[in-house]
Formats: sequence, C-alpha cells, structure tokens
Amino acid sequence: MNGGGPNIETIRPFNEAFELMNQILFRPFELKKWFVIGFAAWLSNLGNGNYNFNMRGDDWKDVPGAQEVRDTVSQIPHWILIYGIIGFIALLVALIVLVAWLRSRGRFIFVDCIAKNRGAIAEPWREFREQGNSYFLFSLAVGVIMMIVLLAAALPFLVPIIRSGGALPHLHDVYILCVIALWVAVAAVLVIAWALIGHFMIAIMYRRRCLAREGFRASVALIATYPGEITLYCLFWIALTIGTVFASCIVILATCCIALLPYIGTVITLPIYVVLRGFGLRFIRQFGPDYDVWAGNGASPPAPPPLPPPLPS
Repeated sequence: MNGGGPNIETIRPFNEAFELMNQILFRPFELKKWFVIGFAAWLSNLGNGNYNFNMRGDDWKDVPGAQEVRDTVSQIPHWILIYGIIGFIALLVALIVLVAWLRSRGRFIFVDCIAKNRGAIAEPWREFREQGNSYFLFSLAVGVIMMIVLLAAALPFLVPIIRSGGALPHLHDVYILCVIALWVAVAAVLVIAWALIGHFMIAIMYRRRCLAREGFRASVALIATYPGEITLYCLFWIALTIGTVFASCIVILATCCIALLPYIGTVITLPIYVVLRGFGLRFIRQFGPDYDVWAGNGASPPAPPPLPPPLPS
C-alpha cells in the first residue's frame, strides 16, 4: 500500500499469471496455437542465451587440423587478413543489430498473444511496428550509453595498465580489487535497472500505443512513485529466475538435451515463459487502466480461482 494509492500485491499477480497460462495453453490445448505462441516467445528472447566457448590458446593444439589452419593463415597477405577481420566484425555487428531488432518486435508480439489469448504473428507484427522499431532504437541508444559508462568506470583499472606499458597489475592489490568490485557493482545496477525499466516499457507502450520516450518516462515515474512495491516485485522476480534455471535444467535432462535446441526448447518450456511474462503484465495492471494491457482490446484476463464456500456453522 502506498498512501491512498492502489493496493499493490506481488503473490496474487503470480497466482493469476499461473491461471492465465492454463487458460491460454490448456483450455483448450491447441498444438498449432502452442507452436505459434512458442515462436513469439522465442522471438522475444532471441539472443538472450549464453554460449560459452572457453578455449584457451593451448587448447587449440588438441583440435585436429588446427596446426595446418594456422600455417595456412600465416601465408595469407596481411592486407587480406586485415580486411577480412574488418569485414567479419562488420558482419558480426550487423547480426547483433538484426537480432536486437527482431527481439524488440517479438516482445510486442508475445505480449499481444498473452493479452488477446491468441496465436498470431503477422497481425501484431504489423500493428506494433512503430512501437517495436521505436523500442529497438531506444534500446540501442541505451546500450551505447551503458558501454560508455562502463568504459569510464573501467578507467581506474586501465590507467595503471597503460602506464606500466601493458603489464597486468597484481590482482591481490587492494586498489585493483576495489576497482573491479566497483565496476561489477556499476554493471549490475545498470543491467538490472534497464531490465526493469524495459520490462515495464513494453507493457506501457503496448497499452498506450506510444513511442519509447514516453514509455521510458512513464516507467521511471512509476518506479519512483512506488519504489517499495517494485523492489519487492524485483526480488520476487529474481527468485523466480533462479527457480526457472533449476526447472530448465530438469527439463533439459528429461528431454536428453533436446530442450537446448533453439525454438524447440522454447516450445517445450512455453508454460514458464507465459507465466513469467503474464506475471509482469498482471503486476503492472494494478497501477491503473493506463497500465492494463487487457483494457480496451476486447479481451479480459481470467478471474482468480474462486474461494471455497464457507463451512456451515
């Protein structure tokens, strides 16, 4: 409760999101609808996976044919290598931008599937084109700003390296450890803050059909007005994320790693995606009609499960 404002709860929206997931995916169960909504969920999380290829320099010696490849590369003229590296970097940047654009558009599609209880891609893709493109450009600008801030925060660590001619400082040095801890803290705050703001921005932009700048201002104003309630929501969301990681590991083992496949894994774990996204939408709608994605679209979310009748006295 915040003064005379609305009564903001955290557990009830989660219970309603679970009921919402049952209605969307199982009442009735439609395989085609499941796959379409699964594609929307996969698109909205495109590029968020972690792919770790941690091979040290010595590890490449054990790869068959690695030495032959190195010998061949060493015979290529340097100017070809330089242009090839530049082209590869340009292609990589273009791929990252393309993935970010598709993810931005997909988030509005996924919200539409949940808000209207339907499996549709083409129609919401066209309907929310302006909002998706605006969010994409805004998120790119935020990413650049975050990189600049993190680079500035890393200067106390980089300056000693530059002054020493490239020699790495001793990690046991108290100054270096404090600088690294500060950088990690700044990075964590920036990532969590933008994740929370962007999380609310999508719902606000969907409901109001506004652009990213207005959605950003409304999200920041909402967080500033209800800091306690939203902090509890964020902590509960972190707990849900940890639980989701464990549940995903169980699903991966149960499906013999089939759930690791792109899109297929999202379809298999679709109830988790719907519950998590539905939880955010059900939480933010408590702040009023301007934050309710179900308002004005002809659809209404399922009511919470009815309470059992009182026992006869």
